[in-house]
Amino acid sequence: MKKIIAAACAAAFLLSSGCTAMPINSGSDIMRESVPPAAEEHSYTPLNYTNQVGMWLPYVKFPEIMQGKSEEEFRKAVAELLQDAAAENVNTLYFHAHPMGDAYYSSEIFPKGSYLDGDYDSLQIVLDEAHRLGISVHGWINPLRLQTEEEMNRLPDDFIIKKWINAGEPYVKAVNGRWYLVPSYPETVELLEAAIGEILDNYDVDGVHIDDYFYPATDEDFDREEFEKSGESDLAAWRTDVVSRYVKAIRDAVKSHDERLLFGISPQGNIDGNYSSQYADVRRWSSDKEFCDYIVPQIYFGFDNECCPFLPTLAQWEELVGGGVSLIAGLAPYKLGREDKWAGAAGELEWINDPDIIDKQIAAVKSSEADGYALYY
Repeated sequence: MKKIIAAACAAAFLLSSGCTAMPINSGSDIMRESVPPAAEEHSYTPLNYTNQVGMWLPYVKFPEIMQGKSEEEFRKAVAELLQDAAAENVNTLYFHAHPMGDAYYSSEIFPKGSYLDGDYDSLQIVLDEAHRLGISVHGWINPLRLQTEEEMNRLPDDFIIKKWINAGEPYVKAVNGRWYLVPSYPETVELLEAAIGEILDNYDVDGVHIDDYFYPATDEDFDREEFEKSGESDLAAWRTDVVSRYVKAIRDAVKSHDERLLFGISPQGNIDGNYSSQYADVRRWSSDKEFCDYIVPQIYFGFDNECCPFLPTLAQWEELVGGGVSLIAGLAPYKLGREDKWAGAAGELEWINDPDIIDKQIAAVKSSEADGYALYY
């Protein structure tokens, strides 16, 4: 990792350092743990909840609240968004800090996110405003996804990813016009550890969160050379192990900084789909706290969905979870008022015909063995 950090520092991608409400949860719901020896040097006590009500703040929302905004305007937009979230009982925010090889925080490794065109530190502002309201903040990263080929061409040649590309290193490959890290190499895992490290070293985040872009391709040619060198005979099993290794490395990087920080994973809601397209071993992760503290399957399905109806799918995830891992059900209010073309004839119009579907799903989650829910607007 030291080699990667040294190379990245040479790039000098430095960002500038740069409404009131009552706390939304009672103290009895806040996770309080004694300070382990490894965390004594950190003065910040992470804020997390035993019953999590999460909300994603993805980069696709950044043009609305960030692009073209002054620091004051961005802070105001964040404060209003979080106050609205608090009114919906949200106590945990997943902020998209590292969506695609970029940084919406002050980074010496990655270039500034394209939507952050002001001279301020967006992550720090989010932390300030969220913690003021008693809302926990988990830095959300996409581990493997990088810039498009066109975007990469515009970046300086001393960006570590571009150095690898220009040198013909195998650590990154293009898929459908976008670059991705190839996770089977130690160098790429070291870069992920470095990315986690600089966030945790410089910000009082309460956890780290990754979502469902676990593997860039199903095409056998994507990593044929690495697979053949491995000596293994089952490509899917090998890729699944590769993914679990880097997920474990991220988790360990978080815990080595402070055991009290949470690490969460948000896979797709279709359990079988995780294996067939993402090589994500959700059965293993859901039952072993050595991989994550909480898992947030994206159960973005209506009750009448013909492939994955909500209630049976939630029950399947309940059966998977154990070993101290918390289950947080991911819900999709963004679908309200829209056709669901993948739901089959029975469920295609459900999100239009039933405006109370999210309320019903929240009620179902509260009656289940899940430890909370999360909302994607």
